[in-house]
Amino acid sequence: MNQQDYAVGATRVAADRPDRRKGGAGRGTAAAVLAVRQAGPADRVPAAVAGGGADDAQTAERSADDVAAGAAADVMLSPDPGLLRLAHWFAAATSGTADDLCTASFGLYPARHLGAAAEPAADPGVSWWHGPSAHFATSLRAREDRPDGGLRRARRDGAELPVVRSGAKPGRPGRHRKPEPARVAPLPVPAQDRTGEELPAAERRIAARLLLAHPLVTASGPHADGFPLIRRHRDWLTERFDTLLGYRLVVGPWHARLCKAGLGPGAARRLQHPVTGVPFTPGGYAQLALALALLVDAPEELGYRRLLDAMRAAAPELAAEPADLAMALAALADWQVLGELPADVDDSFVLTVDRELARAVPAGPPALADDPADQIRRAAEAEPATAVRRLLAETPAVLAADLPEDHRAWLDEHRLGGPATIAEFLGLDTELRAEGVALLDPAAELTDLALPGAGTLAQAALLLVERLVEEVRPLPGETVAGDVPIPDALIDGVLGDIADEYGLPARYLADRTALRRDALDLLHRLALIVPTPHPTRPPAWRLRPPAARYAPAPDFQPAPGTGRHSRPDPLIPAPAAPCSERRV
Repeated sequence: MNQQDYAVGATRVAADRPDRRKGGAGRGTAAAVLAVRQAGPADRVPAAVAGGGADDAQTAERSADDVAAGAAADVMLSPDPGLLRLAHWFAAATSGTADDLCTASFGLYPARHLGAAAEPAADPGVSWWHGPSAHFATSLRAREDRPDGGLRRARRDGAELPVVRSGAKPGRPGRHRKPEPARVAPLPVPAQDRTGEELPAAERRIAARLLLAHPLVTASGPHADGFPLIRRHRDWLTERFDTLLGYRLVVGPWHARLCKAGLGPGAARRLQHPVTGVPFTPGGYAQLALALALLVDAPEELGYRRLLDAMRAAAPELAAEPADLAMALAALADWQVLGELPADVDDSFVLTVDRELARAVPAGPPALADDPADQIRRAAEAEPATAVRRLLAETPAVLAADLPEDHRAWLDEHRLGGPATIAEFLGLDTELRAEGVALLDPAAELTDLALPGAGTLAQAALLLVERLVEEVRPLPGETVAGDVPIPDALIDGVLGDIADEYGLPARYLADRTALRRDALDLLHRLALIVPTPHPTRPPAWRLRPPAARYAPAPDFQPAPGTGRHSRPDPLIPAPAAPCSERRV
């Protein structure tokens, strides 16, 4: 089903109809587009203007701005019924369910992979707990290493951290410059053959990685340099994404949209404010869906006050908090559905709307689902082979214990070939262990979260997971059913040691609760720890096997010491007891 067929009663617009667009994804488009409803007043051009206006000189001489303003004033904004229904689902959902519903309905999440490849294991059946390690030292400076009289602060050692290229333009951090997460690096020059022509395989891999990291790419957006590669290889990419992952790729003249499937309940990628990084709330998701419901058929220029009035009229029961509305509009601007927004939007501001991108945002209609749970389930449905390949391509690690029986059987049967196919397609490294498979990206490009990574929080989380593994790692031969429980007091103790030993920002030194919350959240999103919910207490945490790859290699036979409590060397015989102490 085409992504623009989500509305009830969709109709096809004539292919030769002038679009009258000034820019954006629809600029110069001659192909047929799908409209959500029948053409409304905004689609009608005054007869005097359309016919040349011979009988009315004043009308004929009106400026284009006056025509656009008159059309915008006459338009009757009405919401798309499917997206309006989705907005109500968001408003009534809990935070976790809202994240799952967003992933299922929009599919605009980036891939997420671990980095720092370990040495290949001689036996792929070895456990992550006891296999080769990808550990490397943190770059946080201990207190005793800082200069005398200097301020205690987190420092970064560039020689020890991977370089993460965000693609941001050089310059000082400005008022509107947003901090970007790890993005796909600037496009490298593909390898060349003897004739000097670029090899298509390198270009295809670059384009595939870009789409998996950013499912909506425009010709004028931050990743415009990769858009020509996507268009050049769109047939091959369309076939490979469909065959391997069951994803639909739509490539137009000015944008490319990879429609990803859902990840199922509890595996969502939450949306965040593109500037502040604050997670979306159910209210924010509701305002996002409500605004989209009106923008899919809105005029190209729309007054900000008219949009707010239309949103209130369409769903008066969905009262918007200012923060939720601002978050929704910021996300729409980040996707280029809306033009650039000023820091403070007032009622007189005129929004620039890209209807084509607005219609490209929903990955599938909610019309077939009975409720949010049904929508989340339907969006993640796939045959075992496709479902497992999606997890390999999108998630940090795939553990056999987490899979349904039929999916686990497929992974066991295709233990080598299945992951290798996805790794070859996306340029990743395969790490096979007894518990499952991880596809790694040591360049930290095909992921929205990097570990190891730059920044105090990432380094503190790396120290935390390293020390937790050393404390609770099971011994060889010890029976472990999957994850290992972490004593709650151990988390607080380790974080206290990290705060005492290393220079951390003042907000973390003053608020250990914030340090605990943020570090555990990062490790949870990277699937290195998992919570066990409790109805009345905070969740208990369990350590997952892939976490052991970030700790030093285990030494189960340490060198004997010389202290009174040291373990004796088994190769050196114990001295004989004096004759007076021997038993007769």
